Amino acid sequence: MRWFWKRHKEEANPAGTASPEPVAGSVLSDPGCHRELNEDSARIVRTEESQHPGRGLLAVVADGMGGHHAGEVASQTAVETIAAEYPRARGTPGQALEKAFHKAHEAIGKLAAHSPEMSGMGTTCTALALVGAELWAAHIGDSRLYLIRGGRIYQLSEDHTQCMEMVRRGLLTLEEARHHEDRNVLVRAMGTRPELDLMLWTEPMTVKPGDAFVLCSDGLHDLVAAEEIRELAQGVSTGDACRQLVRMARERGGYDNITVAVVAIGTPSADAAGLGVTREIEVKQ
Repeated sequence: MRWFWKRHKEEANPAGTASPEPVAGSVLSDPGCHRELNEDSARIVRTEESQHPGRGLLAVVADGMGGHHAGEVASQTAVETIAAEYPRARGTPGQALEKAFHKAHEAIGKLAAHSPEMSGMGTTCTALALVGAELWAAHIGDSRLYLIRGGRIYQLSEDHTQCMEMVRRGLLTLEEARHHEDRNVLVRAMGTRPELDLMLWTEPMTVKPGDAFVLCSDGLHDLVAAEEIRELAQGVSTGDACRQLVRMARERGGYDNITVAVVAIGTPSADAAGLGVTREIEVKQ
């Protein structure tokens, strides 16, 4: 939520590009307990400074929708396109994210236009870019980005759903929206309309040692509350955090695909071993 990162931007050390702390990142995607097909996709990529200066680490989570493999195609197209386009796009990391999201949106639209069975497919997409001590983000849909800092958790993204529109209009409380039967009905998604209505940070947030960021699909946050995410994700390796979060969602029914990525600041190395991913894990050094 923008009030948070604006407030902390004002508190931040002006030398936002100071030498970064060590960063760890892990991602885990699971089909859940009831679905054979995993329509989620995710990736973490560290770009080589010599090849793509000023691009740092990219983390992306997407949750596809559409029949007969279309959702899977949409989410994979989003993740693969953003991972390819972000490092080489010109401008600030925020501008590069924006360009990459638009490229992915166009790619999904073209696939749908040429394949009748994929007509109407789309995907949520949430991404962060960590460059030095600065964090940028872009988002559409109801996958989420959380920040864990100082023993508290903050939701940095906004759900683009009918229920949240009702919350903004004062027709529902946040607690009512959390349990509403239409809580997953999207009003914005990538690839479903000609124009991409994107939430984009035009300025970065300064990160601090000890910060952790959690990106996840609704298959996780529908079943695991924010405070529980904080409890499970802090004080352990990023790999253990992913495993514990997915395990809890599965224990509570795992009705949807479950995907989570965790990026931690001030952790000496990424823990990617033994995650048993069902879709994809990629942590590039």
